[in-house]
Order: sequence, then C-alpha cells, then structure tokens
Amino acid sequence: MLLTLPDLLTPEQTRQCRAALEQAAWADGRETAGHVAAQVKRNRQLPLDHSDAQQWGQIIVQALSANPTFMSAALPARILPPRFNRYEGGEEYGFHIDNAIFQVSNTTTRIRTDVSTTVFFSDPDEYEGGELIIQDTYGEQRIKLPAGHAVVYPGTSLHRVTPVTRGVRYGSFFWTQSLVRDDSRRALLLNQDIAIQRLIQAGADPETVAQLTGVYHNLLRMWSEV
Repeated sequence: MLLTLPDLLTPEQTRQCRAALEQAAWADGRETAGHVAAQVKRNRQLPLDHSDAQQWGQIIVQALSANPTFMSAALPARILPPRFNRYEGGEEYGFHIDNAIFQVSNTTTRIRTDVSTTVFFSDPDEYEGGELIIQDTYGEQRIKLPAGHAVVYPGTSLHRVTPVTRGVRYGSFFWTQSLVRDDSRRALLLNQDIAIQRLIQAGADPETVAQLTGVYHNLLRMWSEV
C-alpha cells in the first residue's frame, strides 16, 4: 500500500523547518546506515541528537497523529523519531531495503519498521533528480512531492533516491511499527474503514454500519499485536 499525505505540515511549519535545515550542521549520512546500505548511501544527515531534528521531529509526529489518513493506514503502535537528510551535488541513495529493526537513540526501545514515511521540504522545481523510486507489488513508483507533503509506503519495499544534479533536496524520513504487521491486512482494514465512512456520510442504515464496524474491529482484534 502506497499513499500520499498532502499538506501534512502547514505552509508556515514547512517554511520554518526548511529555514532551520538550511542553517543546520550536517553529518555524513553513512554514519547511521547498516553495512550493506552504507555501500550505496551518499547524502548528509542531521545527527540524531541535533536539537532541530528533535524539535521538528516532534512537530511531524504531532501532525501525523492528527492526520486521519495516516492513522487509519498505518495503525501506529510506535513511531521512530523522524530523521532529516539532504542531497545535492550528485548525492544519491542506491536501491536498498531498510533495516527491519531500529533502536531509538539513547533508549532500549526497539521499533519494527513496518511502514516507511518521507516528508518533503523542497519543492520539485527547486532541484533536479532526487526522485524517490519505490518498487513493490504495485510496480515501480517515482515520487517527488511538494514541500510539506509526505508519502507512506511498506517498509519491505525496495527503494532508492536518484542523484540530485541541481539544487538541494531536503527531507525527513522515519518508520512506524504498526499494530498490524502485514501490509496486505493493513490495506484491507483501510479499505473497509474508508467504505464505512462513506456509508456514514451517505446516511446508510445505522444497523448496517454497526455490523460493518464490528467486522472491522474484530479483524483488528484478530490481527493486531499490542
């Protein structure tokens, strides 16, 4: 399941975060990559303990928590604190699959990477290249969204960022451990939730809505891990 979240952040939030990123001190992105990923990763990243990363990461998580589409699609149990990266001058990230488990910095908490999210902080006309290419059962998708928008996709997907040949591409990336591990099951629950909401808006019989809602929650009860 792949979906976009238009205007996850407000224009003002996007502007302020972008301004902070432009002034930040960046580190080699390979410092946080696994052994295999480090062979194909060429970008820069904010240190995990950077004050801007922590401040804006919290704002992103708050925006996600208030976004009905994300909450319904990801069914989040835990969200890894968002990280921030920067690509320019031909930097890229070759094809890879993200680590299955990440440990939250300075804690003993571990998070399974069921759902991947990228938030864009550069508009498409500000840079050339830099497409997020995602390959999965739905085929190959090339993603390049306006600043403040986000894309959500399975953590199991093979993906890459193409070389940025002009301008600078700023973004945030992170992972969510879902209450429902399997992506196909999450997709079924999302489709059913959307159908229920449409029936409610159309004034459907309350008893029918209640029955379908019961099926949704019983499936969630059957498939969830808490």
